[in-house]
Parts: sequence; C-alpha cells; structure tokens
Amino acid sequence: MSTVSGPVPATPDHGAPPPADVDASGLPGSPADAVLDLRDVHRTHGTGPAAVHALRGVSLVVRPGELVAVMGPSGSGKSTLLTLAGGLDSPTAGEVRVEGQPLHALDRRGLARLRRRRIGYIFQNLNLIGGLTAVENVALPLELDGTGVRRARRLALAALTEVGLSELGDRFPDQLSGGQQQRVAIARALVGERRLVLADEPTGALDSQTGEAVLRLLRRRIDAGAAGVLVTHEARHAAWADRVVFLRDGVTVDSTAPLVGVETLLAGSGR
Repeated sequence: MSTVSGPVPATPDHGAPPPADVDASGLPGSPADAVLDLRDVHRTHGTGPAAVHALRGVSLVVRPGELVAVMGPSGSGKSTLLTLAGGLDSPTAGEVRVEGQPLHALDRRGLARLRRRRIGYIFQNLNLIGGLTAVENVALPLELDGTGVRRARRLALAALTEVGLSELGDRFPDQLSGGQQQRVAIARALVGERRLVLADEPTGALDSQTGEAVLRLLRRRIDAGAAGVLVTHEARHAAWADRVVFLRDGVTVDSTAPLVGVETLLAGSGR
C-alpha cells in the first residue's frame, strides 16, 4: 500500500473563492457553485471522559467538476466526513449543505429523497440486497423515486455495462465475486442524475487494472459535472483527484493539488 510522508507542498494560490450567497435568514449561504459545503463541522461520539471527537471543525467546499480525495491514517475521521456529507449522520456542531440546502432543515423523508435523487454512495461494506439481482440492486434507487420499472432496469443495465458487468445483471450477490459485487455497488452509486458522489475506498476489493478502470469511470462522471469525494489510503488513487485533503485526529492538517499526474503514475506502472 502506498503511503505519503514528508512535507506536503502548499496549495497554489488561485485567488479568493467566490463570494457566498445570503440565505433567507440573512446568514451567509453556500458559495454559488458549491455542491457540497461543510462548515466548521464537529462530530463527537459519547460524552464526558469517554467522548470520541471524530471531527473537530472541518470545513470543505466541493464544486461541480471537482473530485476531492480525503487521506489520513485510520481513525482520522475520513469515513465520518462521508457519512455527514451524505446526510447519513448529523454533526454535533456546524452545518452541512448540499446544493445550498442545509441538511439539518430536512425531515427524514426529505433527506431520503435527497439521497435517492442527488447523492451516490460507494460504501466499503457494499450494502447490496441479497434477494435482488445485480440489475435490480442498481435499479432500486430509481424505482423508489418513481422511475418506471422498464426504464429503471434499462438505465441500470447501462450502468452495469459501464463497469464491465453487462453479462451478469441476472446474478444475485452471492453468485458474484467480491470484486464483481463492488462494481455492482459502484454502478448503483452512479446510475441516474447524481450530483454528488461519495466513495469510501471504492477499489478496495478490485485488482489494480479493474480499480483503474473504475477510477476512470468516476473521473468521467465528475468531469461531466458532478462533484465527488473519494476516501482513499492510496496515493496513486488520490492522483485522480483535483485536490487532496489530509485529515489527522479529526482535523484538516493540509490541502494540496494532486500528488502527481495520473498519466505519470500509469506510465511508471508499466501499463
């Protein structure tokens, strides 16, 4: 596994960020083009001496066409950041906005609708439904949101084709290898019009060649206008991102441009 050591180069100065809008309350809103906006986010589990501070004042803005890689040691808060960004958990303090919408202002139904329509997740534990085929797993979010079954299955099959599983759509998860299951989960995250893609070690069960194909697919989706956050331990995977954010003990310790050009990495690998 690749590791990063030594000093991290400073972030190039590209000028001040775009000014924030002002929302109905008179408070500053998200930057006009932000898809994801985390503001001074804290997440504490437990209370008193046993309290665990998973995140301590993390702020992050991700815009359309931008893929941000999040790196750091185990326990640094990377996965917590993703669960908060996608509305699967709530911050102890601070605010999370998706396309300008404060997630704390949504009820359970509103959050579920936002996740189905706008956010794609790639989890470490996959979360496939054992009683559904691959194509049914991928189509499920579309069907839950009212897309007709035939159209949802057609879109799902197209997504499976993108990840190289067009011939396995009728297989159940227990009939697929671990790598194939992971590609089904990736297809499910990318199907439809997802504006925000959150990926937690998406290539963990894949060989290097398939993993690179998946990262190319993710990069294409981002370049088409989505925003993405990629949690990874691998410097060669972080190289696909536009920015790399480093976390340690729940705090952002640095942010930098990509570690190295993607094509340079691929040329060095002999492929």
